[in-house]
Amino acid sequence: MTKIQVGDLVPAFNSQTQSGEAFSLDNLKGSPTVLYFYPKDNTSGCTLEAKSLRDGKEELKRRGYKIVGVSPDSVKSHTNFCTKHELNFTLLADTDHSLSEAMGVWQLKKMCGKEYMGIVRTTFLLDADARVTHIIAKVDTKDSFGQIIKLLDK
Repeated sequence: MTKIQVGDLVPAFNSQTQSGEAFSLDNLKGSPTVLYFYPKDNTSGCTLEAKSLRDGKEELKRRGYKIVGVSPDSVKSHTNFCTKHELNFTLLADTDHSLSEAMGVWQLKKMCGKEYMGIVRTTFLLDADARVTHIIAKVDTKDSFGQIIKLLDK
């Protein structure tokens, strides 16, 4: 399985936003991006992470960053998630998990003794060319925004 590393470019992809609009690699270019992958809308950890990024969006924007979240949930699920939690950034419906696979975050997971494929929560910071500058593999869902700021302030 391919695993994206610091210095790699995000591979080409096509997806849809929570409003059903087409979104591709070209949409990531032009400004730095927080590209974060999370397992499922409206679960406790994923909601905490999304709210942390929502609340930190203005500071990230001040630093030039936009936020894009990715999960295997549908457009409709993303729409409901954004509405329920007043999320103010783009979510991508990676229903075929092609982007998650290309980024190396679609992996075998275990829970309650069962194995299944799913997203391993990961945050990638990208430059304006969609090149990975940082990878956060152990995301603090309650303070995802703070983790990002600490990296950017180093």
